[in-house]
Amino acid sequence: MDLLQFARGPALTWALAIFAFGMTWRLAGILLLKRRPDYSEPRNATSWPGALKLIISRSWPRREFIQRTAFGQALGYIFHIGLAIVVFGFAPHILFFRGLTGLDWPNLPNAIIYLSGAITLGALIVVLGRRLIHPVLRLLSNFDDYFSWFVTFAPVATGMLAVAHLGARYETLLAIHILSVALLLVWFPFGKLMHAALVFVSRGSTGALFERKGASI
Repeated sequence: MDLLQFARGPALTWALAIFAFGMTWRLAGILLLKRRPDYSEPRNATSWPGALKLIISRSWPRREFIQRTAFGQALGYIFHIGLAIVVFGFAPHILFFRGLTGLDWPNLPNAIIYLSGAITLGALIVVLGRRLIHPVLRLLSNFDDYFSWFVTFAPVATGMLAVAHLGARYETLLAIHILSVALLLVWFPFGKLMHAALVFVSRGSTGALFERKGASI
């Protein structure tokens, strides 16, 4: 079995299985957490407006801190949006999702995909540089932060190299790209990348709690 066959076969199959198990385990652990009963009288009859309000308000920098946080938040939006375009807009990726789930949708032009990939790589490099230079971010960062950055950066970089046929034979580059995706899938449920699945849930639940207590958001 050559490297590409291994990447497409056992490596990706096991990565998807671990990803599915990890996601199920993490979500079940959250849903099964024992919650203390709240006997206080609710200030508001419905809590969903507070959930929606907090999701929206926390998606933008607060006015008091905008000078300090706007740059970092803009970087986050840039590479997240660019990554979403590359993952869900590239024709070969859509074929993979169709084979996996049966779902299908139109692809974006390759020029947009390549530009988005380049912007995403640039933004991720700036994110890493900022984390290394900023004294507070550097102090707060741990292995999870750096490894999560690596497993996000690697699939985009190897995918761009494979498309450009740079550095090695296309089959080798494609195999490395698929293996980097497999590594991302394995790490996703167990590291900080899990925030992608929980960010709106956590914000919404906090907003609903504030709304119930009548707290200002």
